[in-house]
Amino acid sequence: MDRVNIVIIGGGVVGCAIARTLSGRWSDVFLLEALPRLGMGSSSRNSGVIHSGLYYPAGTLKARHCVRGNQLTYEFCASHSVPHRRSGKLVVASSPEESRELPPLMEKGRANGVEGLRLVDREAIRTREPRVEGFQAIEIPSTGIVASEDLVKAYARVAADQGANIVTNAKVTRLNPQQNSIRVESAAGEVETRCLINSAGLFADEVAALLGSAMARNRIYPVRGEYFELVRSKQDWVHGLVYPLPHTDGLGLACT
Repeated sequence: MDRVNIVIIGGGVVGCAIARTLSGRWSDVFLLEALPRLGMGSSSRNSGVIHSGLYYPAGTLKARHCVRGNQLTYEFCASHSVPHRRSGKLVVASSPEESRELPPLMEKGRANGVEGLRLVDREAIRTREPRVEGFQAIEIPSTGIVASEDLVKAYARVAADQGANIVTNAKVTRLNPQQNSIRVESAAGEVETRCLINSAGLFADEVAALLGSAMARNRIYPVRGEYFELVRSKQDWVHGLVYPLPHTDGLGLACT
């Protein structure tokens, strides 16, 4: 049985990004993806937004990683010819009552390190988005969009060039902890690893449960977003990203 340094379970954007980083520092990095191709799960079935870090509580890991990741994503895309666009975003208040929520939201973003935030009025909204009706909005220049499937492929390509072994059709079926390693059984065979990284996305809880009952209590409850695409003849109706204020009930409409 082969013994390696690192096994990554999951070939989505997170797994491939991890493989890209670790393969530059370590040898014997293996990435196991259950499906026939990389990124076939949620990594390539989303809005492809490069988020700014506006909404997260200041000082949290989510806030810090989102703001830093925003910059790093633009740098990586530019360096590796991944299609992307710094489109900016408007968070729109539709009434004077809603507009009272904008300054605290903007201060949260500034506390997180999001740069270039500014409040704009109805006239500025219409200048930027003639078909959007709003009373006031936060303009966020650092938000953008990326071709998410191309991003996954680029991370994987760099990882492979650095020596990472990427194996598809390799669903993990069993994890067996040893004294100083973990034995990984998959549809592609067995391997023993010093370090195991679980980046299985929506199935990360099932992978974690393979390590025993203590991990089985961690559950993922996925939800699905609905997206609509304008027909080609009307694609100029919206020029960038336009969002409503975040809703505390968890429901909202994002126009991308």
